[in-house]
Amino acid sequence: MPVSPVRLNHAVLFVTDLARTERFYTQVFGMEVVAREPRANASFLRLPRSGNHHDLGLFGVGASAPPRVRGGVGLYHLAWQLDTIEELAEARRTLEDAGAYTGQSSHGATKSVYGADPDGNEFELMWMLPRQHWGEHANTAPVEPLELDDELRRCSGVPTAGRITDINPDEDNK
Repeated sequence: MPVSPVRLNHAVLFVTDLARTERFYTQVFGMEVVAREPRANASFLRLPRSGNHHDLGLFGVGASAPPRVRGGVGLYHLAWQLDTIEELAEARRTLEDAGAYTGQSSHGATKSVYGADPDGNEFELMWMLPRQHWGEHANTAPVEPLELDDELRRCSGVPTAGRITDINPDEDNK
């Protein structure tokens, strides 16, 4: 019988400079540091609208660690979903301001901008079309140029990330 997870709960990255990378994710993504584990030189961060304990773990391994090799075996990137196309456009501006923007593309059903953290760990910030508009892209994932201004005109105000929840700890005890 296959394992049947519900979703990816969190990602963990090895980083050269824990404090620098923590600053990047708190400033660029608005994440909050929810826990630190000094014995492991680790930090655990939560996205602002997440009901999760933590969405990202960072483990500092020092500057002498071997660099990540692009195209080598291992994780290519993380993809963070945004709720609206306007959030995607704002994310692009934020990445540009932070010097972290690396590109953008359309994958048919999803529209994406890309960036890299201070260690070169790549990430994708993406917005998904409403499922009823996937059309021919329901079973494809092309890599095409993204015309973000056109998407903003076409899809303005359309939330697609589903219900974003704030967990009230008091409700858990009822």
